[in-house]
Amino acid sequence: MTALTLSFVQDALQVPSHHADTQVVRIVTDSRQVQAGDVFVALVGEQFDGHDYVAAVLEQGAAAVIVSREVVAGDARQIIVEDTLAALGQIAHAWRMKLNPKVIALTGSSGKTTVKEMVAAILRVAFGEAAVLATAGNFNNEIGMPLTILRLQDAHQVMVLEMGMNHFGEIQRLTHIAQPDVVLVNNALRAHIGNDFNGVDDIARAKSEIYSGLKPNGMAILPADDANLAIFQAAAQRFAQTTFGLAQGDVCAKNVVLSPLASDFIVTDGQEEVAVHLPVAGEHNIYNAVAAVSLVRALGVQWECIAQGLATFANVKGRLQGFTSEAGALVIDDTYNANPDSMKAALDVLSRFDGAKVFVMGAIGELGEDAPNLHAEVGQYANAIGLQALFGLGEDARFACEACEVGQYFEDVAALIEALREYNMAGNTLLIKGSRFMKMERVVEALLSATDK
Repeated sequence: MTALTLSFVQDALQVPSHHADTQVVRIVTDSRQVQAGDVFVALVGEQFDGHDYVAAVLEQGAAAVIVSREVVAGDARQIIVEDTLAALGQIAHAWRMKLNPKVIALTGSSGKTTVKEMVAAILRVAFGEAAVLATAGNFNNEIGMPLTILRLQDAHQVMVLEMGMNHFGEIQRLTHIAQPDVVLVNNALRAHIGNDFNGVDDIARAKSEIYSGLKPNGMAILPADDANLAIFQAAAQRFAQTTFGLAQGDVCAKNVVLSPLASDFIVTDGQEEVAVHLPVAGEHNIYNAVAAVSLVRALGVQWECIAQGLATFANVKGRLQGFTSEAGALVIDDTYNANPDSMKAALDVLSRFDGAKVFVMGAIGELGEDAPNLHAEVGQYANAIGLQALFGLGEDARFACEACEVGQYFEDVAALIEALREYNMAGNTLLIKGSRFMKMERVVEALLSATDK
């Protein structure tokens, strides 16, 4: 078994090694998790400074601490670097190159976590459970992704990394740490516009940074249906390219049959194909599945493994998960996050159900000055769905409610939950969605625990 040692860490950081082959248990950034034998990285943020905890973790038995200044005078366990966050990335990159699994990396404005989980499900069929390492939870940033890489073990043949971003330059740093073999951008949509970005084309440029870290012989996979395809093509021009899409692309879907909570279709690369049953709702999830197929086919995964992996795929928590409330209503939990386009996709899913349909919408974050218009756009889109009601929560959701013929705005979650009671009955479908900061799972939990009709 390949062991992570202090000498390896110091070599990765290009600092003198004084610890020979002392084995490292883990690399840790949370001082509360430090155990004997761990290496603690003292990260610095806007509201915290890991250096404040260095003395304590050394007393707890940390094998070493990575710091940007000496904290405990004379303690040789302090490895001093210029930038501790950059150091974390350097160690992760060196570890990735040493163990050298195949690396898949992906990003996108919407669906990237679902695609990552679909890819992992297929790879576990193809290679076995123990051979696959994938990003866990939201570990997709400059802290979480290196920590994921540092979980690599000899048994891992393939690693699947999700990369998120809020600003230019973030994905470029991540992809150069990961140096992937295969890279995909799922889409560029209207998310994070309130940050550095003046429009979707800016978002596409930021997402396209992922191609810059590809291995020289790597494969760049591009979204054929995306309006900014040319931006992705230019960013990936040095690499072999292939495309995917719902109806067009080198890998695409055909013969699509949608049902309220699942779909059946054929996925093809133009030469071979396989029939797929996907046990999750929405045409957008067929798109996500095709993206996943394009990634695993780039590694040569067989079609039968693809069909089996997708057939057993379980959706990510908070993404179009269906539950029956004690009162008998179908409650669809899509509360993980939201942007204007994913709101529309959720409304498309809701439109396929019979009976009364209620859309419970939390405000969408990070839209900047466009927030009123983009929320109103969702409300207008909802008018074509045949809703019984659209309930809005959060300041900007007011604009969606004003634009929707059946919109009702609520200033607090308790009042919204109370108003939902009359719709919480057998035959009705209630879909709940909102940005992460809105914590719309509170509504789901209340509906599932309610017993009155």
